[in-house]
Amino acid sequence: MRKLKLDELNRASVSEFKAQDKLPVAVVLDSVRSMHNIGSIFRTSDGFAVEQVILCGITAQPPHREIEKTALGATASINWSYHEDAVKAIKKLRADGYQIIAIEQAEDSVMLNGFTPDKNAKYALIFGNEVNGVSDEVMEIIDTCIEIPQFGTKHSFNIVVSAGIVLWDFFAKLAIGS
Repeated sequence: MRKLKLDELNRASVSEFKAQDKLPVAVVLDSVRSMHNIGSIFRTSDGFAVEQVILCGITAQPPHREIEKTALGATASINWSYHEDAVKAIKKLRADGYQIIAIEQAEDSVMLNGFTPDKNAKYALIFGNEVNGVSDEVMEIIDTCIEIPQFGTKHSFNIVVSAGIVLWDFFAKLAIGS
C-alpha cells in the first residue's frame, strides 16, 4: 500500500471550500483557553466543512501564531466570528434557526450514539472550557445536551478529541448517512 502524495488528495482551494455545501453546524467555543485547542478545532471544522466557528468569552481569536500552529490555515477557510457574551451569541444562533446543543456531562443528557440529528435542521454545538466545561449561564439556555459515552477511568476527553468525535458523528449521520 502506498500513501497518497499531497497533490493526489484533490483538496479544495479556500475559494472552492467557501462555495461548497456545508454541514449545517456551527461550532461554538465557550471560553476555551488553549490556543492550540482553538487552532485544532478550526482545522477539524474545516475537515468536516462546518458552516462556522463562533468564539466566545476568553477564547482567543485569529490571527495568532499559537492558533495558526495547529489550524494550518483553516482560519482562512472557515467562517468565524467573536462574541464576548456567549449567551447573546447563542440567542442569535437560536433566532437564526439553530438547535442549541451543549456537549457536556449533565443530568438528562443524551448519549451521542443515541442522538439522531434531523437532516432538515441546523445545529449549534457548544464546547466548553477545558477545566469548567460549558458555562452554567449557557447550560440554562440550551435545547439539549449530548454526552460522549466513556468507559475508562478518566472523566472527560480533551476538547479537540470531543469535537472530532461529535463532528464525525454528525457528518456521518447528516452527510453520508448512517
